[in-house]
Amino acid sequence: MSSSDEDVLQFIAASFPSVWALELLLALKRERRAWPRAELVQSLRASDLVVANALEALVAAGLASVEEQGAVYLPVSTGVEECVERVEQLYRARPNLVRRSIVSPATRSATAFADAFKLRRGQQDD
Repeated sequence: MSSSDEDVLQFIAASFPSVWALELLLALKRERRAWPRAELVQSLRASDLVVANALEALVAAGLASVEEQGAVYLPVSTGVEECVERVEQLYRARPNLVRRSIVSPATRSATAFADAFKLRRGQQDD
């Protein structure tokens, strides 16, 4: 894997909290228009909560905007738009790699959180 792919994977891990968010962004990018939330729910076959959370994350990452008419693909800069192009190419070529890069940080965070509550061996409540 090239260092360029590593950069893309880091962008993916930082920008997409779920595969749903990536799929939603690609739908917005593919058909550049205002998408009402209900239409995104139907198109992605997702719940309203999943779509709402994904949209919130995409807006926070500077990848989309939610306007009165609906959600639109709106990268914050041309550099971000170029990253999205590279993400889309990598996702087409190596979808499992992309999915793992999205899921892995969440898994590590959840594990670290759970580990914080483990009692040390030999430690007891007094």
